[in-house]
Amino acid sequence: MIETLSDLPDGVLGFRAVGEISASDYEAVLDPAIDAALEVRDRVNIVFVLGDEFERYSLGAMWQDAALGGKPHSRWGRIALVTNHSLIAEIVHGVAFMVPAEVKVFPLEALDSATHWAGGAAETKQA
Repeated sequence: MIETLSDLPDGVLGFRAVGEISASDYEAVLDPAIDAALEVRDRVNIVFVLGDEFERYSLGAMWQDAALGGKPHSRWGRIALVTNHSLIAEIVHGVAFMVPAEVKVFPLEALDSATHWAGGAAETKQA
């Protein structure tokens, strides 16, 4: 499932992956939150946490993830992926050039820095 994170800076959406992520999680949580943000803002910034509670993405979720790229490129700001899953971090680094947003990977212990960065604040040093 995808849970929303609270207490984030204005203009930053936050999500945490727990267990298996399916296409219905995107349809019920992620897509509506992004659409609502884009109704009131020019760009969307996201913090997405894949912590120890995360197990895997279903094939449908991967398809939904790819479909997010269907939003106009100019509407994406920054996406901070927060994870200690090294394989996922490596994959994200490898495909970041295809994502219509500025993407940066942070370790779990740097969630505050990731949130600060996603909000467009001055560059912070990663661990």
